[in-house]
Amino acid sequence: MSKKEEFKIFAKTHPELVSSIRAGNTSWQQLYEIYDIYGEDNRAWKNYLNKDNSPTSINNFTDIVKKIDMDSVQKHINTAQKALGLVQELTSKTPSTVTPKTNLNPRPINKFFED
Repeated sequence: MSKKEEFKIFAKTHPELVSSIRAGNTSWQQLYEIYDIYGEDNRAWKNYLNKDNSPTSINNFTDIVKKIDMDSVQKHINTAQKALGLVQELTSKTPSTVTPKTNLNPRPINKFFED
């Protein structure tokens, strides 16, 4: 088995590496070079295989919350409220506001166009 295949297996068993890459802390090339030089069992991996890089970490959650644009959220909420108000207004009107035509005479079945 080649070193590259061994690294792929190592990376699959440690999903924290993907989190570190997505966070912009490192790249696949850098991780492979560390693996190539030090192997699997070394202190070099402590920066990448700790709990702080996991997607469920409180630090990552607070970073996500900090990146939310509250003005944009408020605009979307206002738009949704307006849409719901319009739907509510349209559905709350009673059919009595529409006046039916009373002078409708049905055509005979056998009469076509202006025969």
